[in-house]
Amino acid sequence: MTKKSLFALLTLVLALSVFLTACGGGNNANNASNDESSEQQQSNTNSDSAGEEPAPPKEVSFTIGYASGDPATRQAMANAIKAFADANPHIKIKDISETGTASYLDWLKTKDAVGEYPDLVELRDVQVFVDAGRVAELPSDLHDIFKSLPELNGKKYVAPIVGNAPQGIIYSKKAYADAGITELPKTYDEFIAIQEKLKASGISPIVVGGKDIWHMGFWLNKFLIDQVYANDPHWNSKRTAKQVSFTDANVAQAMTDYKDLFTKYVDKGWLSTADNQTASILVTGKAAQLFSGPWMFTQIKEADPNFEFGFYAIPDRQGNLIVNGLPTLAGWSFSAEASKDADKVEAMKSFIRFFFSKEQYTKFLETANALPTTAEPITYESTEQFAKVLEYVNDPNVKKSLMINNWWGDDAIPPQFRNWYYKLMQEMVVENGDVTEYMKRADAEYDNQVIQNQK
Repeated sequence: MTKKSLFALLTLVLALSVFLTACGGGNNANNASNDESSEQQQSNTNSDSAGEEPAPPKEVSFTIGYASGDPATRQAMANAIKAFADANPHIKIKDISETGTASYLDWLKTKDAVGEYPDLVELRDVQVFVDAGRVAELPSDLHDIFKSLPELNGKKYVAPIVGNAPQGIIYSKKAYADAGITELPKTYDEFIAIQEKLKASGISPIVVGGKDIWHMGFWLNKFLIDQVYANDPHWNSKRTAKQVSFTDANVAQAMTDYKDLFTKYVDKGWLSTADNQTASILVTGKAAQLFSGPWMFTQIKEADPNFEFGFYAIPDRQGNLIVNGLPTLAGWSFSAEASKDADKVEAMKSFIRFFFSKEQYTKFLETANALPTTAEPITYESTEQFAKVLEYVNDPNVKKSLMINNWWGDDAIPPQFRNWYYKLMQEMVVENGDVTEYMKRADAEYDNQVIQNQK
């Protein structure tokens, strides 16, 4: 396929990919911005006709917080904030974004505890902060920017930054060729056979950034989605009601598969490897594969522009493709405290409109290799790897699910359980622990956290 025809295809599928967030629709951000510009122009005209100089814009400031995440998305976010600041010198933004390897939830809770909860903040654990009274509803005049908006208890709290993208295997084409791998797997057993070939060729089959606890969720949720959530999306609420258990056969099998994979095929330094080191390890030939999302494509290209790699979703044992890809309750949110200040609200609304305006949002998506959420279709030229991502997004035969901590409402898990569970599963591999015994520990901790949250 020529570059021109590939771009035409991407233009079509990107326009379709915005279905990823729940329900809604309407006008776009540019309309809102144009309306504001028209009103300002009329105001200036009236002032000029009266022989008066237009009043300078009122200076206002607000704080902004977001997850540092992967380098590509962090850079895209920083670029957007700078562009807004340059275009609106009367609005001062203090960037207090999260840094370090601690979980984003813990960082944000710490900010809240010391009175530094951001005015405009990217939220992922929305329900936690809504229940704590820290979040205001998303202003209604921003709703039309988006194709759809997720709801919690019938209310809209967030402006979704990007669509929920599938994760999959990012693999070195050279490593596959050197190991004699000529076909991609059609079942999970065929995927394991590929790992054996890679291992026999002398290369570490898989690199994992286990130093960052959130990175563990990629693999753990691959197995949980295949064997638990694909068949029962309400498993979490049933676990809260003690109707199911981590010791049940499906969960135990999922964690057995995870343990076997990490024991046999994951690079031995995984526990001390950071997520931002994985691209370098892949392109230098120290490992053949990385399981992650499309946000890594930019990092890989920057690490080695000539590195040839592919992307595919791992099938389950029956050959089904089930990926992380349902809408999530996450995005930009207005703090309840900042929403008491009308000037701050208007400034933050201006930022939201700017961020999701077609020109700016296209730059953000292209840098982050991300899926759009706006009502106005966004198109940009991308890569063969991202074309594969879009194929999974738009294929009705590819089932979509969520990670263990991304469900909300009755299906939400205790907010601290995710990190605890990921660390427990790290320990299980390192200690070569018995899966059943570790699943009993998971049950006990889950029940304890449910009780603690009810107090």
